[in-house]
Amino acid sequence: MAPIHGSSARHVSRRGLLAAGAAATVSAALVASPAAAAPKALPTLIPLPDGFFPEGIATAGPYAYLGSLTDGSIYRADLRTGAGEIISPGAGTASVGLELDGQGRLFVAARGEGARVVDTRTGAVLASYAFPTSTPIFINDVFLTPHAAFFTDSLNPTLHALPLCPGGALPGADEVVRIPLGGDWNQLPGDVLQANGITATPDGKALLVVQSGVGALHRVDPRTGVTRLVDLGDAAPLTDGDGLLLLGRILYVVQNMQNAIDVFTLSADGSRGVFRRRITDQAFDVPTTVAAYRNRLYLPNARFTTTPTPQTTYAVVSVER
Repeated sequence: MAPIHGSSARHVSRRGLLAAGAAATVSAALVASPAAAAPKALPTLIPLPDGFFPEGIATAGPYAYLGSLTDGSIYRADLRTGAGEIISPGAGTASVGLELDGQGRLFVAARGEGARVVDTRTGAVLASYAFPTSTPIFINDVFLTPHAAFFTDSLNPTLHALPLCPGGALPGADEVVRIPLGGDWNQLPGDVLQANGITATPDGKALLVVQSGVGALHRVDPRTGVTRLVDLGDAAPLTDGDGLLLLGRILYVVQNMQNAIDVFTLSADGSRGVFRRRITDQAFDVPTTVAAYRNRLYLPNARFTTTPTPQTTYAVVSVER
């Protein structure tokens, strides 16, 4: 099977680094210049606006983008200084999972609405998508390949896909593709949130989706929706599994209510994983998603156990990866 990034939009929609004097001068310069010292440490706690109520995070270079569950605003933080600002005012619908592409566009999972795409340079909403469905939806997270944006629905056994045209052109409002989940997927009845974080397998041939509540990790064929449980051995279930981050073959799984990140080494095809360690921090307060910059991980505290008010304080916590 060709990797996801090698598949066409059509398939998805059925739907793509000598002189001694000179030496003495150099030595003197090194002694005289403190600039050779270690770089300044990055902040470990980045404050967000009061009442912001974050959930999703995405990074590009030294900048992090966060979405608000309150009104959908997008906030940009400088990970080197901790400073930041709202770059896109609230659209009225919550912003949940976020993913950036190489064109400065932020793909936003918009909970009960569907999705939207925001220009991070201007803050303008480039496109909005209402996902067609006969039942309530909870569009929770998003993962991008060169040819499609895949969104999880936490209330339904379904992925929603936006096929991307050559050059990355955005699709029309009527081109959303619905991919039912089958195989090993066992949808619990009721309003239990299930399909949650999403990423790709290390070999790029399939998707990985964590099923919260059930505590399972699934390998998903993006063309058919057929899933197979990922064998994680004797690891504790991912009952509070939320955001996923894949770096090489290392998978970071946020366990939100447990205030922890579980770390696994995956096989190339993503069918098996070995638990390596758990990362915790006293500053965690129900972190939801995770992104990386340099050798650090960044997680927004959603503080789900705290009643949100306009005065509630929120922050992004940074830990070594």
